[in-house]
Amino acid sequence: MFAPSRRSLRPAALRCGLLALVLWLLAVPALAAEPAPPRIGVLTMQPGEVFFERFGHDAIVVVDPESGQAISYNFGYFDPSEPDFLARFVRGEMLYHLVALPAEQDLAQYRDAGRGVNVQWLDLEPGQARALAAALAERALPENSRYRYDYFTANCATQVRDALDDALGGALKSQLSGRSRGNTYRSEAVRLARPAPWMWLGFDLGLGPYADRALSRWEEAFVPMRLADGLREAHNGTGRPLVVAEEQLLPHRIAPEPADSPRRWWPWALAGLGLAAGILALRRHPRLLAGFALPLWLLCGLAGLLIVYIWGFTAHQAGWANRNLFLLNPLCLLLLPGALALLRGRTPGRLFRIVLRAVAALAMLGWILQWLSLQPQYNLPWIGLLLPLHAALAMALGRRPA
Repeated sequence: MFAPSRRSLRPAALRCGLLALVLWLLAVPALAAEPAPPRIGVLTMQPGEVFFERFGHDAIVVVDPESGQAISYNFGYFDPSEPDFLARFVRGEMLYHLVALPAEQDLAQYRDAGRGVNVQWLDLEPGQARALAAALAERALPENSRYRYDYFTANCATQVRDALDDALGGALKSQLSGRSRGNTYRSEAVRLARPAPWMWLGFDLGLGPYADRALSRWEEAFVPMRLADGLREAHNGTGRPLVVAEEQLLPHRIAPEPADSPRRWWPWALAGLGLAAGILALRRHPRLLAGFALPLWLLCGLAGLLIVYIWGFTAHQAGWANRNLFLLNPLCLLLLPGALALLRGRTPGRLFRIVLRAVAALAMLGWILQWLSLQPQYNLPWIGLLLPLHAALAMALGRRPA
């Protein structure tokens, strides 16, 4: 069999070497022309004083390495002039927008409100940073910017979290999903709304058992400050810390974020038992008791109707199956004519006594179900306060006339 000599191989090897050199020389300008990746950071805005600012806020900032221009991608915009805006808000079908604007312009509103802003600069691979910047720019287009808002599962923080997780190929979720600090949607909502009493009361009374399961670190990142905590502990795809630097852009000049504090039920139960003792002590003064019971029953009845509406006719999943309905009972509205009769010195009819006892019995049933349920709802403070009141009013005003 013929075997080529070494001398016959040299021209072919030379040609291959020259071809490789030419290809390399052609590739050098393309490699040199490849732009540097953008710098990616997460802005965390501290809570404000207006009710819709209580949870804090965040955004993704993308810095062009050549021009130095910083664009803030902010998922927290809504348009109250949209048709059916209020009805959508009530039904839980509110639409929010992603808006891209110069970072300095975005920060101006927080500077004016005295809200602190920090930035966490992220260590992303060049391809990841470019892909994230491109995805944000595409999504910020008017035809792509809207998303269905939810307080707990689709807000400004979860949108930022999900965008980062997509850029990391799911690595962020895998790191944060398996751990929990025991926080719940209810505990976080009540904590952050604490400076506004009407707001935390509304959350506490309006949330059902869905809001009481322990959240993973991934889920609790619906709070911007919790997301910042999670990013500090996360790593990128190569095992390096995800956050390479943090800096304060604006100082916080108003009240700080409320701290964690345990919620105790027994002070509420003591208050309920004390009020119940007072009701029983005044059982020979039905007109006085009616003056106390009338606004209580009105509030309970109206709150109960609202709970029924949220549960049965809206998309607010966190308010479904709310067992506070046993305490804030719409049947209380049927007691109002009897309360007015007592105020006028008259004796209410038989229906008044039946409904009065039914309200107390249903409140007791709600307490029993609290211990039997496989998915408990943390409403012991309200049981401790309202169950003694309903029971005492039933005993004081539910007697047959002599």
